[in-house]
Amino acid sequence: MSRVAKQTIELPAGVDLQIKDGTLTVKGSNGTLELSLHKQVDVQVEDKTVKVAAANPNSKAAWAHAGTTRALVNNMVTGVSQGFTRTLEINGVGYRAQAKGQTINLTLGFSHPVEYALPAAVTAETPSNTQIVLKSADKQLLGQVASEIRSFRRPEPYKGKGIRYSDEQVRRKEAKKK
Repeated sequence: MSRVAKQTIELPAGVDLQIKDGTLTVKGSNGTLELSLHKQVDVQVEDKTVKVAAANPNSKAAWAHAGTTRALVNNMVTGVSQGFTRTLEINGVGYRAQAKGQTINLTLGFSHPVEYALPAAVTAETPSNTQIVLKSADKQLLGQVASEIRSFRRPEPYKGKGIRYSDEQVRRKEAKKK
């Protein structure tokens, strides 16, 4: 049985959770998120508390789905109340980024500048030329956008040039000896 699924989720003030026709909707100050529920999962809302359980308590697969659903609902509640941020750092001579509206202009040593169009639910800031701060209520979408931006120029192991997450440790290799 899933230990994660047995934990309850407390709804903070200003967050509204509704279940209708197999779709769970969470509304808060940062927006609205939806999740279609699996048929093996039961979700119940009681007095600002959400409980997730398996529809069939004897099924391991149902408990696995319940644990995943509980984690997703918890991320949705956190996202609409507080939001998520992801910071990217750019290392390299001449490498820089600039956010303009819903696009990020990247100069990464290619013969052309790279322009990345952000989804509507994600916002970007560039406090400096070498730092990108992404914000969103949807944790999965935020991680996907950060991964796509990082994939333009992954950090290389010899000099550490490229785009990396702020909390990422890049393993450095020793250069070839003569």
